[in-house]
Amino acid sequence: MRVSIVDYNAGNLYSVEQACRTVGLHPILTSRGSDLLQSDALILPGVGAFGDAMRNLRQLGLVDPIKEFAASGKPFFGICLGMQLLFSKSGEFGECSGLGLLEGEVVRFPAGSVDGRKIKIPQAGWNRIFSPSQAGLWQGTPLENIGQGEFMYFIHSFYAVPARPENILAVSDYEGVRYCCAAIQNNIFAAQFHPEKSAREGLKIYQYWANRILNGSGV
Repeated sequence: MRVSIVDYNAGNLYSVEQACRTVGLHPILTSRGSDLLQSDALILPGVGAFGDAMRNLRQLGLVDPIKEFAASGKPFFGICLGMQLLFSKSGEFGECSGLGLLEGEVVRFPAGSVDGRKIKIPQAGWNRIFSPSQAGLWQGTPLENIGQGEFMYFIHSFYAVPARPENILAVSDYEGVRYCCAAIQNNIFAAQFHPEKSAREGLKIYQYWANRILNGSGV
């Protein structure tokens, strides 16, 4: 099975590649649109600024191939900045359009908490993830084998606000701000946290995703 990791000069490639290999996948790092379209699954990772990342994707001619791949129904995995890029727009350093695969916008953590304390930005470190509603919501998703309240590793200053509640797969809380930390829509799964940096629990997410790829399933 051909798994492509999109290389668009936005970092976080090799830890993702290693996680894939650990669960039995054989990924390639690529910045060629033709490679993406010939893949059985695709990972869009990334760290850094939203606008810079979108500019890189446009300059490499990857925007349309990514959208075409997403429309194919094959497994698509967005990580950290890669999750944010899936949304309609971001307000980071001025408004910038995203890939528009998910409806919603990307916003910055507020400078202060609800009780007036200054919030340390970025959030960097371990934090818990939860289902936004009922406990069974994760069944049949890459979070199926993850316990409620499990710790994952985060580093980010911005977060996505999906327009549709059904796209919110998991939430986290940082300094009183409850936000979407994992999203899902059809074949698209995305996480604001870094599963590849989240030890054994994070690798469970990769393993579930790998099993679905090898079985020819969607997300």
